[in-house]
Parts: sequence; C-alpha cells; structure tokens
Amino acid sequence: MSRTGNDSRTLVNAAQLNRTRYRVVLVVVVLLFTAAFVGPVYLLVTDGLKGTTEAIRTPPTFYPHQVAAGNYRDAWDRLDIARLLLNTLWYAFGALAFQLVLDVAAAYSLSKLRPVLGNAVLALMLATLMIPAMVLVVPQYLTVLDLPLLHLNLLDTPWAIWLPSVANAFNIYLLKRFFDSVPKELLDSAAIDGAGPLRTLTAIVLPMSRPIIGVVSIFALVNVWKDFLWPLLAEPDPAKQTLNAGIYSLSLGVPENVLIAAAAISALPTVLFFLVFQRSIMSGLTAGSLKG
Repeated sequence: MSRTGNDSRTLVNAAQLNRTRYRVVLVVVVLLFTAAFVGPVYLLVTDGLKGTTEAIRTPPTFYPHQVAAGNYRDAWDRLDIARLLLNTLWYAFGALAFQLVLDVAAAYSLSKLRPVLGNAVLALMLATLMIPAMVLVVPQYLTVLDLPLLHLNLLDTPWAIWLPSVANAFNIYLLKRFFDSVPKELLDSAAIDGAGPLRTLTAIVLPMSRPIIGVVSIFALVNVWKDFLWPLLAEPDPAKQTLNAGIYSLSLGVPENVLIAAAAISALPTVLFFLVFQRSIMSGLTAGSLKG
C-alpha cells in the first residue's frame, strides 16, 4: 500500500538520512581543518625543493616544476645546521632539567603542603598567562642584563635561556592538578611510616606522576625549540644561538629557497616529536582530570 505526502516511504528512512548528512558535514569540516593545518607545512617542504626563481614566484606554484633536492644539503652546510641543532639540544635539555626540579617543587608545595596564601600565589601565577609574551620581553631582558641582588649580566650565557623558562605557570598548574588527584591516604601512610615531605615526593608522588611529567617534559623541550625572539636577544653570538635564531642570523646572502629548506629542517624535529609522543601527551593532559 503506497503512501503519499509527508508519510511516503523511501529507501532511506529519515533517521538514517540525518546520520548520513551529519557524517558528510563532519568529514567536510575535518578535511577543511586538515588542509588549513597541513597546507602550510606542505608548502614549506615543497618550496624548499624549488629553484630560486620558482620559490619567489607570485602566485606560488602548488608543487615544484623542477625538483632541486640539493637545497636541503646546501641549507645544512651553508647555515651549519648541525652546530645549531646541538646548541638547541643543549638549551632545551638544560631548561627541562630546571623546570622538572623547580616546577615540580612549586606544584607539590601548592598541592600538598598548603602554604599560607597558596591559592593567591597560584592565582597570580595563572594571571600571568593572560599577559602577552611580547609584553614581557623588555622587563625580562633588563632582568637578565642586571640580575637583581647578584648584579650579574647573564646575556650571551645559557642561563639567560634556562632561567626564564623555569617560570612556567601552565606547567605548574598541570603538575598541581595531577598532584591533587593523588589519594591523601597514601601520603598519610607515608607520614605514619616516618617519611618527610621530600621523601614522600620522591618515593610516592613522582613514580605515580610519570604521565604528567612526560607531558611537561615535552612542552619544555618544544617551547625552547620553537622560540625565536628570546634566544635571538639573549644570545647575540650566532655561534651560540638556537636553530631558529641561528638561521635568521646567518641568512645574509643565502637564497630564499635555501632558507625555506632550512626552515623546513628546523620544523621537522618538533613535528616528528609530536607524532611519536602524541598518545603520551593526550593521556598526560587528562591524567589528573578524575580524582582517585
């Protein structure tokens, strides 16, 4: 028996049709966002394979008409990228060491030791996240130029990069949130056994905090790796600069396509780093969301 009007039967019912439309819209949105994020990376890599004339052509070409793979070798040799990579690793792991020691201590104090005005201190730390980083460049530069109390000039030393990276309110907040989820019963049991706060931190809290410590470590390394302006100001000597700052300082007289190839090389480690550790990053960010 056939039906007419709004009650007519079709091969696909309304619920299935709505789900199909939803999936189509979702796929289209995902593809658009993927193109928005992956597109610049694709252009960066392919522009490094173009000749000098093609690399600066307007409008740009979507792919290299004549592949010049030697651009990457020239960038590696002319800009001494191997030395810049070693400099960046030295600064990144030094900053990581200071952050793990001092940020963990600050987060543990705010979470478990409950100092006087601890909530106010945490609120002030988080408030600094609302301040644009560019606003802090000048006072930060003046601070390392003449370190308060000690009156030391830290410019052109690794300390000018290591010490400012320690004051990371976001990492302290992540660590504190995770420490808050550690059951209080475990800490009470350790106190009954005679363990002090430091012993409790090293023997109980830190072994349980490997996921969030891994996330903080990744953030610390990537922040130093991708930073440009501050290493350029803090390390005037190109021989001591990080990868991004060194490429800029040594770019005089280097063709555009070779510079683009160097920029692609500098971006590659962080992209690979995220692809390898993305599961650890996501699990660490959600590790302290539920209290046990």
